[in-house]
Order: sequence, then C-alpha cells, then structure tokens
Amino acid sequence: MPEQYYPVLLMLGLAIVVGVAILGISQLLGRQVGGRVKLTPVESGMPLLDRSHKRISIAFFLVAIDFIVFDLEAAFLYPWALVMRQGGWPLFWAVMVFVFLILVGYAVLWKKGGLDLGPPSRAAARSGEPRLASDL
Repeated sequence: MPEQYYPVLLMLGLAIVVGVAILGISQLLGRQVGGRVKLTPVESGMPLLDRSHKRISIAFFLVAIDFIVFDLEAAFLYPWALVMRQGGWPLFWAVMVFVFLILVGYAVLWKKGGLDLGPPSRAAARSGEPRLASDL
C-alpha cells in the first residue's frame, strides 16, 4: 500500500529541493541592495499616507466568521445533491432539516444584530440586551 505513494513523495521532495535551490542561488548570486527607501511599505506603487496598522472594528471579523459558518453549508449540500436520487425521500427530508437549522441560525443571527455593521440603534441601546455573544 505505501508503495503507491512513492511517486507523490518523490515529487514533493523534488519540489522542495528545487524551491530551496532557487532561493539559495538567488541569495548567493543576487545583488544585496536596499536601504531605507526600498524597505518602506508601498501600496499600489504609492507611498503610504497613513500608518498601516489601523484598528478595525470587531464587527467585521464577526461577519467574516458568520460567513464562513454559513458558507460551509454549501460544502455539505453539494455531495447530497449528487446522491439525491439514490437516497430517495429520507435523504431529502434530512437535507430539509439541515437547511431549516441553517435558516434558524441565520434568523437568530439577524435578530441579535450580528449583520448590522453600523452603530447600534437607539432602541437596541435602551433595551440593554446584548447584541452579540461577544457583548456578554
């Protein structure tokens, strides 16, 4: 069984050796020039006008995590779609339960304000109820 992996391991080893060799030759033969101007960060060919490490609201990261969670449902729906005819009605209802649970999670997220990126509304601020789990 392990013998069938030898070609893959050989190609992986060869790729690593070639990559290290290219980087090593470049380091040895290349000119080492630089300085303060070369090491300054640029964006799209323009010097930065502002500092590069700005504070970003946690809401953007929470939306990204929510996107990943709800995007994973597609990874589960594609295999089910391929075998739907062989699975019959039991598989169909299993998929419908899965989709229902995803929609419930989406509704809870929407109700809690997890999709709102703007400042909290006055009504939500007065209610005192936490908007997200991170506000607890």
